[in-house]
Amino acid sequence: MFSGEKVMFEIYREAGYNHRFKVVYFTELNDHSRETEINRALAGEHYFDGFLKGWRKQEAKALIEDWIARLNRGEDLAAHLLAEELRDYMPA
Repeated sequence: MFSGEKVMFEIYREAGYNHRFKVVYFTELNDHSRETEINRALAGEHYFDGFLKGWRKQEAKALIEDWIARLNRGEDLAAHLLAEELRDYMPA
């Protein structure tokens, strides 16, 4: 991946019964799953979105997964705090 590439993502809360938080990395979806994943995100409740620097995406994804686990355990975490934690992983 080139240093100029970006990964577009969204964190959302699922609609329906369990209301779990999830993340979708839009720019990494294949043709087979693209429509399904986009529809799930659109049906859910938006929490946070943005772009990740392609060359640091693995580190950022680990941070996001930890954040989602905390949300799903019931922690009340404001989205602006996630933005602060992801600052070094997002393009200016």
